[in-house]
Amino acid sequence: MKRAISVASGALLMLAAPLVHAQEDEAVSVASDAPAEQSSSAGLAEQLANPVANLISVPIQFNYDCCYGPADGDRLTVNVQPVIPFSVGEDWNLITRTIVPIITQGETVQGAGGMSGLGDVVQSFFLSPKEAKNGLVWGVGPAILYPTGKTGFSAEKWGAGPTAVVLKQGGGMTYGLLANHIWSFAGDSIEPGVSATFIQPFVTKTLPDSTAFTINTETTRDWKRDTWTVPINFVVSHVYSVGKQPISLAVGARYYAERPEGGPNWGARFVATFLFPQ
Repeated sequence: MKRAISVASGALLMLAAPLVHAQEDEAVSVASDAPAEQSSSAGLAEQLANPVANLISVPIQFNYDCCYGPADGDRLTVNVQPVIPFSVGEDWNLITRTIVPIITQGETVQGAGGMSGLGDVVQSFFLSPKEAKNGLVWGVGPAILYPTGKTGFSAEKWGAGPTAVVLKQGGGMTYGLLANHIWSFAGDSIEPGVSATFIQPFVTKTLPDSTAFTINTETTRDWKRDTWTVPINFVVSHVYSVGKQPISLAVGARYYAERPEGGPNWGARFVATFLFPQ
């Protein structure tokens, strides 16, 4: 686990280093370019606060959580989360959001040892109108669970269900709710079925310089095990430019207001999001 955290930290430092040079270069650039660049960065930050924006993005999210089980084990989950919109006719977009988790977990029970591997992939599809009315944005579609994970990190089930998002933007504020419910329909018959609800209310304040402050929960209700997992996240992000490539860097912390027995107490998050404006 220490090696995984060192690798993650090193990756973040490598990302941060060119940003320092980029900021130094910006300081000696023509002053008249600053307002346009700030406006562009702020626009990207606002789009990033919208889960169904017409924006290709590739977030790489490092999640560190502690403390699992009687041995207070820790876990590093790296989520690769590409978001790709497709135009569907003149009035609609189809937005695909895919979460690919790569997990390294320390010892949670004394003597059991740690493990690492791929987790189950969840992919969501949102059909969303291209034009927002009165700042109101929405999208609906299916969510699919793929049993790609290593034993111990996988439900060993195929699953599917509905997903939806609704949000309102204006005045630098974004208020919204994303939710889905997944039922299992195939897979290993020995493993228990899946019936889980995910609820993510979120509020983001975006400043004119592209700095954004977000608070949300990523609540999961496991109906089969009768448990709740309720992490409360606070995240600060900012959009930078490395050459012509815009990147959002974010850092955050979370507290678990509710967790199943043996679940984590607290966590931290670091995110590098590569942005590809249309």
